[in-house]
Amino acid sequence: MKKKIIVTGGSGRFGQCLKNFKSNYTILFPTKKELNILNFKNIEKYLKKKKPNILIHLAGLSRPMKIHEKNIIKSIDLNIIGTANITKVCSKLGIKLIYFSTNYVYPGTKGNYKETDPLLPVNNYAWSKLGGESSVQLYKNSLILRVSMTEKPFIHKKAFANVKSSFIYHEDVREYLFKLLNKRGVLNIGGKAQYIYDFAKKSNNKVKKDYLKRNSNHNIPFNSSVNIFNLNKFLKKKIDNR
Repeated sequence: MKKKIIVTGGSGRFGQCLKNFKSNYTILFPTKKELNILNFKNIEKYLKKKKPNILIHLAGLSRPMKIHEKNIIKSIDLNIIGTANITKVCSKLGIKLIYFSTNYVYPGTKGNYKETDPLLPVNNYAWSKLGGESSVQLYKNSLILRVSMTEKPFIHKKAFANVKSSFIYHEDVREYLFKLLNKRGVLNIGGKAQYIYDFAKKSNNKVKKDYLKRNSNHNIPFNSSVNIFNLNKFLKKKIDNR
């Protein structure tokens, strides 16, 4: 029998990417009405009915980043309380939980962050995702993915030429995800550490340079690149064990 996977937030950018992928799993993408992450009883009823083996939690609030500064109630509800509700039900029903977090939970000063490095978000978005992580960390049958991903081609008109990240495209994250379904713990997912502009121009030659000024209103870390040694080690081991 095929494993059954439920994906929250299926209407989002990465959720749409998953919908376009053919796999050996039965994957369900409930609507917000079918699965309301702010309603514990609704979540429990839906998951009891569908009986998934794995839940991939994408639902939450991300862009625009400023919304997390202007509307902290919405940020807390969707990224912290909603994630806690999902975690509680998965724990109660014994469902494996995969939670998508962000590389912005790291301080963003030195780059090359390992999963065990200290965490210190620089903006409310990252704090809200770390709040979600806190609940997931309590549940041992879970995997937290700290991801730096974006669309291909790069959709923005400008990209910072003095800010480093480990951006990776949605399609690449999707490929990794289905190899990590049995993994537990915390794992960084990303690509080569590089300036965002250098990454962006590879898929969008019209993108223009921008520069992040210190003490600007953007609240973006200057170097949030991640160390992906553990990701590569796990994938290599998986290949060697075939």
